[in-house]
Amino acid sequence: MEKALIIEDDKDISELVAIHLSDMDLEVDKAFDGKDGLMKALNNQYRFILLDLRLPLLDGFEICKRLRMEKVNTPILMLTSKSEEIDKVLGLEMGADDYISKPFGIRELLARIKAVLRRYDSAQTSSETEEKEIRFDDLYINVGMRIVELNGTRIELSPKEFDLLIHLASHPGRTYTRMQLLNQIWGYEFEGFEHTVNSHINRLRSKIETNMNEPQYILTTWGVGYKFREN
Repeated sequence: MEKALIIEDDKDISELVAIHLSDMDLEVDKAFDGKDGLMKALNNQYRFILLDLRLPLLDGFEICKRLRMEKVNTPILMLTSKSEEIDKVLGLEMGADDYISKPFGIRELLARIKAVLRRYDSAQTSSETEEKEIRFDDLYINVGMRIVELNGTRIELSPKEFDLLIHLASHPGRTYTRMQLLNQIWGYEFEGFEHTVNSHINRLRSKIETNMNEPQYILTTWGVGYKFREN
């Protein structure tokens, strides 16, 4: 049986969610503080992680950041306060796959979880069927192995940075708006988070571009969005 991890210090919420996840044929582990949650997430294989942002000992931002640094690609659904939009933005930029605001209805939560898992499974399937290797001058991408090298040196990317690079590099010359990239990589269909795309593009450029002021690979289409250079 596949497992899910709930990192939430409110035991009533944790127990309620666990009951409904068991109906999805998921075995549930629970952690009530950040340090315990991080250790469980690092030492076990989970189908997905439900992560509260406000936790004792270690907050959700730091947990998400450390998991992505350790190449843990498990889908993460964050729990945020309804009034704190900055939490949602930071959560996405740290590598979360989606978020839901408290208070939430259990049906909405389960729908969000299923949507995250569908996107994750779709991305995994796509990576298996897409071209396995992409080369542009000194940039080498192995899609299946999720490896990126520049001049023969391995470049470490976060999961979202890699997905963004693959999407652009797989369609050289095609311009995507920030909203299109947001929908494709993060799955959001509303305005307000396009700057998350800008942040990831900037970090991606800092890792693969020799000169950030004159990028060779990820180009800006002024007033529209971004594209990957053509050969």
